[in-house]
Amino acid sequence: MQIFGDSKSGNCLKVRWTAELLGRDFTWIEVDILQGQSRTAEFLAMNPAGQVPSVILDDGRPLAQSNAIILHLAEGSGLIPSDAYERARMLEWLFWEQYSHEPYVAVARFQVKYQGRPVAELDPKLVERGRAALQRLEDALQGSKFLVGNGLTLADVSLVAYTRMAEDGGFRLADYPRVEAWIARVEQALDIREPATA
Repeated sequence: MQIFGDSKSGNCLKVRWTAELLGRDFTWIEVDILQGQSRTAEFLAMNPAGQVPSVILDDGRPLAQSNAIILHLAEGSGLIPSDAYERARMLEWLFWEQYSHEPYVAVARFQVKYQGRPVAELDPKLVERGRAALQRLEDALQGSKFLVGNGLTLADVSLVAYTRMAEDGGFRLADYPRVEAWIARVEQALDIREPATA
């Protein structure tokens, strides 16, 4: 399997972490989105959306969209709950992550860390919604070590990717102590060693 990803992207890292945790053999191909490497004719032939992550599976078929990829990789593993309701709750978090978390927490990070925008100049609605997303996680983790059930699932893998980097976008993780503790648990479970500000 080939994974095409930008190491600066939480969406790409979640694919790498899932593959590593599951012991899948893969080749990581770095694609620098800031240099336009996902917009080349060769890349667009594989993924017409011009986005990373993208994978070429062992059988040669392409697949895109981070949460679709990790769902495919984790099929039949403990990262996907066997109980139908718990599985649906995990999917609920995956959908929420892409719609109500990543567009705010990750976008704020990108604007501050890679575009050099001062935190004070971020769109107030972006900041407000990012804080709301972090608070949603904080509330969900009351009395629970993981987002679904008693162990690590794809919900945790998906959401830790950008949450652990939230301070790059001006959010204070110290304001969310349960989230901070959850990040540490998930990082340990995934054996993440690179710093969150990479």
